[in-house]
Amino acid sequence: MNVRRRLIPTAALAATVALAATALTACSGTAGAAGAKDGKLDVMASFYPMQFLAEQIGKDHVKVDTLTKPGVEPHDLEITPKQTAQLGEADVVLYLKTLQPAVDKAVAQSGVKNIVDAATLTKLEVHGTSGHEDHEHAAEGEGDGHDHSHGEAGEDPHVWLDPVKYAEIAKGVGAALAKSDPDHSADYKKNTDELVAKLGTLDTEFKDGLKNTASKTFITTHSAFGYLAERYGLDQEGISGVDPESEPSPARMKELQALAKQDNVSTVFFETLASDKTAKTLATDTGLKTDVLDPLEGITDKSQGADYFEVMRANLKNLQKALGTK
Repeated sequence: MNVRRRLIPTAALAATVALAATALTACSGTAGAAGAKDGKLDVMASFYPMQFLAEQIGKDHVKVDTLTKPGVEPHDLEITPKQTAQLGEADVVLYLKTLQPAVDKAVAQSGVKNIVDAATLTKLEVHGTSGHEDHEHAAEGEGDGHDHSHGEAGEDPHVWLDPVKYAEIAKGVGAALAKSDPDHSADYKKNTDELVAKLGTLDTEFKDGLKNTASKTFITTHSAFGYLAERYGLDQEGISGVDPESEPSPARMKELQALAKQDNVSTVFFETLASDKTAKTLATDTGLKTDVLDPLEGITDKSQGADYFEVMRANLKNLQKALGTK
């Protein structure tokens, strides 16, 4: 698999997972008191994938709000004073550190004690713009024993696009909600198990659906699909990097044109929340088709589905069509 990888050391990962699952214990009384106003735990999620987990696991026991409203590109989110105040009043804050710098800063300043960082609940890896390029430098810096942030070493935060990793995060979120609201811990456990089972089914669908394809390479607007590509044996080629607003160089566009011919690429994917200008320019220059591959950073009326599972299955169908399912 042509992906550059740098894993968080095992010991450090175990410690952070344990911390995420137990950090709420000492504050469970406070959270219960705050949530007692309407009988529900007040959860503030940073953006849609975190919101979806909280809703699926918490169900009737939680009231979930999100900092990133539908239609807003999460990477560019700016926190309003009103949102900062809401953040400080939440019983539990669920976010993914490094994805949204404004959220990271607001969470650090919020004073909220019950904080769950999804980035500590699974292994983060380094995925670049080009799978081929990363493979050439895969050994560089690997196993250096350091835990770097996304900004420093390019660790990819888009873990929710891998159903297996998303399931790992779901387990951590379920444990955290149970610690924060022990009266309903059995329900949180049951709901978590059901969600993990559904994600297991989705993983099987992707595994079977992408097992035999004419091509393994796909081109997409920004490099959000590194985990998905690695999981299912594909090569992601991003027009831009993990930041969808970064502009590709002329050399990168020329490289992609050559790669499209070399790897029998039929389709350039764009997404609903970011500009499709560069994707359509590349498609026009190379005579390729365009289609949607949704990074699921938010659900809008333009999304090809109403929730995580529907959009992921739409992504699978679009990949199968573009890659040529045998």
